[in-house]
Amino acid sequence: MQTIQILILGIFILAIFYAVKFLQKKKIKVTEPVPPLLKNILQEKIPFYQQLNEEKKNEFETRTTHFLTQVKITGVKTVVEDVDKVLIAASAIIPIFNFSGWEYPNLNEVLLYPDSFDHEFEQQGEGRNILGMVGSGALNQVMILSQFELRQAFINETGKNNTAIHEFVHLVDKTDGEIDGIPESLLNRQYIKPWLQLMQEKIKEIIDDQSDINPYGATNEAEFFAVVSEYFFERPDLLKEKHPELYELLLKIFHPAPASG
Repeated sequence: MQTIQILILGIFILAIFYAVKFLQKKKIKVTEPVPPLLKNILQEKIPFYQQLNEEKKNEFETRTTHFLTQVKITGVKTVVEDVDKVLIAASAIIPIFNFSGWEYPNLNEVLLYPDSFDHEFEQQGEGRNILGMVGSGALNQVMILSQFELRQAFINETGKNNTAIHEFVHLVDKTDGEIDGIPESLLNRQYIKPWLQLMQEKIKEIIDDQSDINPYGATNEAEFFAVVSEYFFERPDLLKEKHPELYELLLKIFHPAPASG
């Protein structure tokens, strides 16, 4: 009798465990309508979209629309406007546009703060130097972005920084299980060693003040990957001119050659 009770208890505990895991992975149902002027906002605000042909533009519109039906965007002490929704969705699609059917299984919601915040998520006072982050723990599958920085990145057409793209690249990096600067889910294995070697060289150049790459990229390999990805999507021509080897490897990551056969 005692054995049966233990068995029943074990089954009950397992059922609770899998129920919790299911709820953690379950997408939040998005009930807000997709911005009716999505195409207009893309054409006006997103250089990446502007350079696509008509067929690719239609694909980009479809994928940004789909993103907005899958990921909830919530304002925290700010109002989320249609332009914010489209900028966030575009930032999500840009890094993975060349990967058909790619979605973000590790994201349910984006929290939009009016400006920068600190490690305690405070929006007032000193020490507010965080512009965006991918959540962990209780905030797993949540991203937090500064509304001001989100908009500013697309206003400044000569800049090399884009906080939203930076954070979505972290999520791409995370799909292989770890945010470590090595996007194994995208990068062909033959290029992993050259990528690691080049990262170390470029990080050293940043530390030695011999680089135009954002110094934050020297924090670690994960931040380096996110920072140079911003550069790659914001100013590809300049990156190609200043760092040709880095540009070519990023091209292999984000624009892979079609599979042969």
